[in-house]
Amino acid sequence: MIPHKEEDALFRPVDPNRIWPDTIQRPSLSFWKGVLINIVKNKLAMLGFSLLLVIVLMSIIGPHLVPYNYSDQNLMNSNKPPSSKHWFGTDDLGRDMWSRTWYGARISLTIGFVAAFIDLVMGILVGGVSGYMAGRGKLGDRIDSILMRIVEILYGIPYLLVVILLMVIMEPGLWTIIAALSITGWVGMARIIRGQILQLKQQEYVMAAQKLGTSHAKIIFRHLLPNTLGIIIVNLTFTIPQAIFAESFLSFLGLGVQAPFASWGTMANDALGVILSGQWWRLFFPGFMISLTMFAFNAFGDGLQDALDSRIRK
Repeated sequence: MIPHKEEDALFRPVDPNRIWPDTIQRPSLSFWKGVLINIVKNKLAMLGFSLLLVIVLMSIIGPHLVPYNYSDQNLMNSNKPPSSKHWFGTDDLGRDMWSRTWYGARISLTIGFVAAFIDLVMGILVGGVSGYMAGRGKLGDRIDSILMRIVEILYGIPYLLVVILLMVIMEPGLWTIIAALSITGWVGMARIIRGQILQLKQQEYVMAAQKLGTSHAKIIFRHLLPNTLGIIIVNLTFTIPQAIFAESFLSFLGLGVQAPFASWGTMANDALGVILSGQWWRLFFPGFMISLTMFAFNAFGDGLQDALDSRIRK
């Protein structure tokens, strides 16, 4: 015979948050500590991270290191090569290239981070709900099917076409580019999150939480999404440079930031016609900054991905 107290304990309601330790439900602190150690050991990743810090810092203080505004014109100093007075030279209107280069960094980084944040939020919401509802009866399959059809339609629309259509409705500018990149940019993140959720929801702790009556929202945001945090961070490190390059490309085509605002893409476009006349600095500096930023993000992203993979394998 089982004592009465022990029998009551067997049938007592159990808190699902106590029977499944945090080390099983989500990556532990030791996991992220190991990831940090692996990243620090990766010299290329640390180089990329250091370059990113320098670029962000210079985008803030760079324009203030010279007594010239990015839009100040002085035709007497037009097309001057780099010197002690103008560190990056001047353009055809006598505007200081140093100030314009770092002001362009502000625009590019702002577009990259804002667009990536919107992609992250939309991707998590759509991908998380779609992946969790898949296989949960007719209603769940219908929700998953509708969301995935929307994703597939948007995935097939070129963002350049979206930008052109938005230019007809909205004025060209910073927020138009962000809107254009955000309309289709989140679908990749949504598909990745959905795939991860489909795998994770088959785990025993998720099935136990469902049997114990845990709400759907709590299962998604407490048990499932924390386990996708690694791949989310890695994809962010690649989404941001993609948005920066897209902005530079659109500005180069004349569909992005308009004068008098400075952008790496517009600066490269302005210099394209004079590159053969010996004014190399006008194309070199914006082109170099685009390349350096792409390298920094990709180097850090690759190192972060390697660090996460090595910890997961262990």
